[in-house]
Amino acid sequence: MEQLDIFADSRDVMLRNDVLERLQLRDAVAARAALAELACAYPDDAGLPAMTVLVNELQCAGSAPFADHAALAIAVRRLENEVTPAAAHVLPAQTVRAWLAPCWRSLAKRAAPLPFRNAHAEHHATPLWLLVGDWAAAHEAVEGIDSWWRIPSPLAWMAEARCRVDGLDAAWPLIVELAWLAPARFAALLPRLGDASLDALRRRFDAEFPGMGEVEDYSWFPAWLLVVKPALSGRLGDARTQPGLAASRAAALLGELLRREHEGDQHKLVSLRQRLSRLHAGLFRAYMATRKVQHR
Repeated sequence: MEQLDIFADSRDVMLRNDVLERLQLRDAVAARAALAELACAYPDDAGLPAMTVLVNELQCAGSAPFADHAALAIAVRRLENEVTPAAAHVLPAQTVRAWLAPCWRSLAKRAAPLPFRNAHAEHHATPLWLLVGDWAAAHEAVEGIDSWWRIPSPLAWMAEARCRVDGLDAAWPLIVELAWLAPARFAALLPRLGDASLDALRRRFDAEFPGMGEVEDYSWFPAWLLVVKPALSGRLGDARTQPGLAASRAAALLGELLRREHEGDQHKLVSLRQRLSRLHAGLFRAYMATRKVQHR
């Protein structure tokens, strides 16, 4: 009798594992059959609702392109609010991300025909490609956006894709442009990149830069970077300047100052330093603190 009780206690585990095994194999038909058997034997099993969501995702996920941005938004919300929690509830923690990746990839493919709309910036294929780590597809999707380098969202996407593929050194020009164009997006991108050296520079900037303590201060990050890391001037010099932005003009001015210092033209240096002082007095003081010469 005791052996029968043990068997009865373990049967629910066996049936539950059958469902999970077929879910991991992404075998929708077999998973549905195993789910039905579990539900018949144990209709109150706590895992049934979540397993049902995952089986439905395998069986019912569409493949046709989204008709519009609203349809994509609905699909993304469902994956975020229903499928992801269900996967986290019943699947082993170390497998959840991998199980969800094909779901996100499917949405990215279906979203590919949708044009970029600034009002629906996140409802585009690129963020989905970034989510699954397909950097090449993300790069290609951004390239399809007209004047993407002038728009904060695609510029941030391209900066991330470039950094993932080619490293921080190659991505510096895009990161710099993002800081000028959209300081808040720049601040949000840095934690996503997870680069230790970049994080250290941000912490140092936060501690040292004589700004207002607001997110807009990050527009001055590139100019400040030239003060503390002048060796980066070559890479930062490849960034597309924004003449209408004071922070961009300051970075260009510092780049010229660094070049003129090697030439030793003191008269020109004085003129350039005066211009920098007018653009941002605190940045000018930080620059002069690193120089042996004194401003006249």
